[in-house]
Amino acid sequence: MSEISLTFPDGSVRQYEAATTGAQLAESISKSLAKKAVAYTFDGTLRDLADPLGASGKVEIVTRDDPRALELIRHDAAHVLAEAVQELWPGTQVTIGPVIENGFYYDFARNEPFSLEDFPAIEKKMREIVARNRPFTKEVWSRDKAKTVFRDKGEAYKVELIDAIPADQDVKIYHQGDWFDLCRGPHMASTGQIGSAFKLMKVAGAYWRGDSNNPMLTRIYGTAWADQAQLDSYLTMLEEAEKRDHRKLGREMDLFHFQEEGPGVVFWHPKGWKIFQNLVSYMRRRLADYDYEEVNAPQVLDKSLWETSGHWGWYKESMFKVTVAGEEAETEDDRIFALKPMNCPGHVQIFKHGLKSYRDLPVRFAEFGAVHRYEASGALHGLMRVRGFTQDDAHIFCTEEQLAAECLKINQLILSTYADFGFEEIRVRFSTRPEKRVGSDALWDHAEEIMGGVLKQIQASDNRIKTEINPGDGAFYGPKFDYVLKDAIGREWQCGTTQVDFNLPERFGAFYIDRDSEKKQPVMVHRAICGSMERFLGILIENYAGHFPLWFAPVQVVVATITSDADDYAVRVAERLKAAGLAAETDLRNEKINYKVREHSLAKVPVILVCGRREAEEGTVNLRRLGSRDQQSLTLDEAVAALVEEAVPPDLRRKRLSA
Repeated sequence: MSEISLTFPDGSVRQYEAATTGAQLAESISKSLAKKAVAYTFDGTLRDLADPLGASGKVEIVTRDDPRALELIRHDAAHVLAEAVQELWPGTQVTIGPVIENGFYYDFARNEPFSLEDFPAIEKKMREIVARNRPFTKEVWSRDKAKTVFRDKGEAYKVELIDAIPADQDVKIYHQGDWFDLCRGPHMASTGQIGSAFKLMKVAGAYWRGDSNNPMLTRIYGTAWADQAQLDSYLTMLEEAEKRDHRKLGREMDLFHFQEEGPGVVFWHPKGWKIFQNLVSYMRRRLADYDYEEVNAPQVLDKSLWETSGHWGWYKESMFKVTVAGEEAETEDDRIFALKPMNCPGHVQIFKHGLKSYRDLPVRFAEFGAVHRYEASGALHGLMRVRGFTQDDAHIFCTEEQLAAECLKINQLILSTYADFGFEEIRVRFSTRPEKRVGSDALWDHAEEIMGGVLKQIQASDNRIKTEINPGDGAFYGPKFDYVLKDAIGREWQCGTTQVDFNLPERFGAFYIDRDSEKKQPVMVHRAICGSMERFLGILIENYAGHFPLWFAPVQVVVATITSDADDYAVRVAERLKAAGLAAETDLRNEKINYKVREHSLAKVPVILVCGRREAEEGTVNLRRLGSRDQQSLTLDEAVAALVEEAVPPDLRRKRLSA
């Protein structure tokens, strides 16, 4: 038997026989570890405990409470789901069952689709299978044997999957008792290690291999967690997310709608457009603080410009071309145009117009630019995924010496903006060169070195900001920072970005005159804070659950009357509020005050001022806040002064305090 050297997480090195399995390795360390083990890693790759080590390398035993075990729990639960379905409904074909974010799914071929009413029986059977605690065992079959066995079982989809396995890969079969499935693995030691913290969530149709020309299958989704507390927490989060769904709140607050004649584009209602403009106004003030100049580039540009930028080659399928009766429209001079999917090429053209000196740099162009990108119909999701949206886009043209400082200024702007909207927990991801890219390795080395130094300064400036490296996920033209924020119920959203680009200025021949009167290529930095303004508003709606801070709300105050005797006074109160700069409305309807309060609370109006005969006589108002049953009696002067002070946007409040 040959010996191998294994390096453990603490750095120690020990000798073992090459045939030693992961289970035997755990047993050799301690019996308690062996009982808790569910898998092991070899040079970072998860393996079955039954797999032999085979060679020297770094090893680590994975226990069930290790975060890495969660994927195994979900993978094994998918197999148990498939076994349960076939026990309950013999003749059902199983297809694929991958792990996904927060859970798993399995696609089934059955004449009668499954429904939610089937879930109790399936879950009961799954728990029976888990309780059997059957071991997962792996076999490697020949392709012919595998195809014969599955064909004889009537599993036509499995036969097709076997044909798709690359010739240099083994055909692996995993057993759990008598039931078995085609699978790459790995798995835990037995079904009992899955535990009981799982739940089936929903059912949907899914075409085989995502192709609408193929048969429709039934997809059952489930979630699985390490323990019941985690499952309960996740289900609570889902309930809260459903309450906060921006599409639901958008209807209740009368903000926007979508319709079939404009798939993926937003129909903004007056109140929705007001919060959109509130966001734009806020961002304009912030841009002025950081010396940006606002520009506007054309919506429709010649194809040649997109070919020069590289977007035509990389993103042609996602671009909207000018069409007539389904064909690309060629004008009289044989030119083809496209709606812009991004603003950067237009900003380069503006930079190139007129000679620039090194004394002019950095040049910071910003645009609230409407862009259009084709998204598949199935991917569209309210404001979160649209085909037409507005980017709070900016491009900085600077020297290499200015690059690090500009990236740090962008970082300050992004973090302070998120803080103004209540987002304090931020993660900065540094994405490095992708496999498919443009530009020389030397340029990428240089850009990544500068960005790596900036990342260290970001870490040093605020220890609350988490940072991480995301290898291979940079833009095709340069490395980038992605800013990921966490909302009120723990969900993460990638919004802001800072992308370094040595490529586009070179492609378009952009230059400035340096100190030696020579032409020199500027560095271009792509920067967004909200990203898609529509998506950012969707995130804000859900983060606030529609309960916007007073400075941002589309309707800040409703003045509601108890009796018609107070109508004239209510109108005067509203006029006073409007004169003070507040967005105020009146509700003079002949309805009970409790009905009015409920209706405006559903519309998430932050403040309701209630006026009756006594308030009209005394010049007072009763102030009620959204989400509170308490009332506060104030003079009209006191109420106006307090609300005006509260409605000061956070950026203006900072300026006032620092003056």
